[in-house]
Amino acid sequence: MAEYKNRIAVEINDQQYTLVGEEDPQHIRYVARLVDEKIQEIGAKNAGLDTTRKAVLTAVNVMDEYVKLLEKHQALIEEMEEQGK
Repeated sequence: MAEYKNRIAVEINDQQYTLVGEEDPQHIRYVARLVDEKIQEIGAKNAGLDTTRKAVLTAVNVMDEYVKLLEKHQALIEEMEEQGK
């Protein structure tokens, strides 16, 4: 396990967070910006939601997108394997 960790200050949903990770600081900031954009998007569509509900809906939306990408990835792998036979 790498001992080098980056500590990056970011703002998500108007709150300050310090994220720690081994990834490049630019990558960490990019991911934080995407999370902030998704929370803002959900908040704009659902006025009056508190921070917790916005965060949960954001997590559900992101996980849905992730699962769909995994399914596409698996389908492509299977297609490539079929073509290789």
